[in-house]
Amino acid sequence: MPNRTFTIIKPDSVRKGNFGKIISRLEDEGFRVLGLKKVSLSRTQAEGFYAVHRERPFFPGLVDYMTSGPVYAAALERSEAVPHLRKVMGATDPAKADAGTIRKDFGESIEQNAIHGSDSDENAKIEISFFFAESELL
Repeated sequence: MPNRTFTIIKPDSVRKGNFGKIISRLEDEGFRVLGLKKVSLSRTQAEGFYAVHRERPFFPGLVDYMTSGPVYAAALERSEAVPHLRKVMGATDPAKADAGTIRKDFGESIEQNAIHGSDSDENAKIEISFFFAESELL
C-alpha cells in the first residue's frame, strides 16, 4: 500500500535549473506527485517549518538560505515512501553521499544540498499539512 512523504526542492536547485531533473528522477523512482507548489518562503514560514532546529547554531543560516529564492514543495506517494526518498536523496553532506543520489549529483554543501525530505511518517504528515490542504492532494 502506498504511503506519503514530503520534499522541498531547495533554492540552489531551483536557481541552477535542476528542478525538472530532480522531479523526473523522483518519478523514475516510482513516486507519484500528489501536490506541487512553487513558493517563496517568508522568514516566518521558514522559521516555522524548521522550528525543530531553532536552538541549533545553523538555524539562522538555514532560514536565510531557505528564504533566498523560490522552492518547490511536493507531497509524494509510493510504497515505503519515507525510507525510499531518504535513500534516493543521499547523505545530508553531498561530499559523503553515495554516487547517483540527488545530493551527490546536485548538492553543493551540507546547507545547499539540493533537497529536503521527511525523516519519518509522522513528520511527513506534519510537513505535508504545513504546505497543503488535503483537498489539494490529487
